[in-house]
Amino acid sequence: MAERSLRGTNLSTLSLETDEGIAFSERQMVSYRCEQGHVVELPFSVEADVPALWECRCGLEAKLIDGPEPERKPVKPARTHWDMLLERRSVPELEELLDERLTLLRESRGEKPRKKKS
Repeated sequence: MAERSLRGTNLSTLSLETDEGIAFSERQMVSYRCEQGHVVELPFSVEADVPALWECRCGLEAKLIDGPEPERKPVKPARTHWDMLLERRSVPELEELLDERLTLLRESRGEKPRKKKS
């Protein structure tokens, strides 16, 4: 195994490529500002589509300074377990199921049956 290893190079951090003959694209500096007043400046290629929103270092959304207002997608309200349950059953059906399950539970514990409230 030792005869197959590479000696004298660190493959994880060093690159054997050079920057000769590479033409870098023209850059533009773009600024974003978040609600807390932080300003984030990023270099973008002139040909790149610049996003209207960027995540700030504080975790909030930063908006493009002097840019168009970002388009917001409509957000669906979160469906809870209760909402999904009500899609399948009505409240009186759920009350009836609850009474049945409580009766079975009490019988398994050896309790006496309770009278229903009217």
